[in-house]
Amino acid sequence: MTSLRFIVYSDYLCPWCYNASVRLRKLETEYAGAVELDWRSYLLRPERRIHSDSNAALEKFRHYTESWMRPAAEDESGDFRVWSSDEGPPSHSVPAHRVSKAARQVGPQAFIAMHERLMRAYFGENRDISCMENLRVLWDEIGLPAEGFEVAGGSELLDEILADHREALEFGATGVPAVRLEGNPAVIVGAHPLELYRRWVDRSLERVAAGESGVG
Repeated sequence: MTSLRFIVYSDYLCPWCYNASVRLRKLETEYAGAVELDWRSYLLRPERRIHSDSNAALEKFRHYTESWMRPAAEDESGDFRVWSSDEGPPSHSVPAHRVSKAARQVGPQAFIAMHERLMRAYFGENRDISCMENLRVLWDEIGLPAEGFEVAGGSELLDEILADHREALEFGATGVPAVRLEGNPAVIVGAHPLELYRRWVDRSLERVAAGESGVG
């Protein structure tokens, strides 16, 4: 069967990445066996932020999350809620990526479960996914092996995260979500409508099939 592998650069703190994830995962199911998604890290907040006034920072963050209602209003969107918890604001992007990559080492389905759980926890449940204690709770909630979580703190995963981020920049991803077809350096930035992604998949499958048959 003809198959396509899409490289997706994404950050768990990005609301538009949540929408792109919903749409791309839908396509992965729709084109089962023909489309593969390879999720890679992009760091919108690479460095830990320390706030001198945590209450003021939290109120500013609450106000910022009102902007999440824009992606929430789109078709095929994630589950968003204006921040109502007393957690946060998130300190930086790295912890969530650490845990998603640790889940990937458990297996592909473990990664998918953690990938989706992180976004739902942050945007829909207002849980601070830069807090390792919260991340451990999410890990346990989806039933991943306890020993696998310890991998998240290792230097090897951090190196992989940083390498992903550098790669995205080298390919010209000035923001996220950003998607490219493996073997093609062109990057499409932004959370596009499902139909646009579907047309991209259809055209790419047609080109691959034509090449395989010697046509074109």
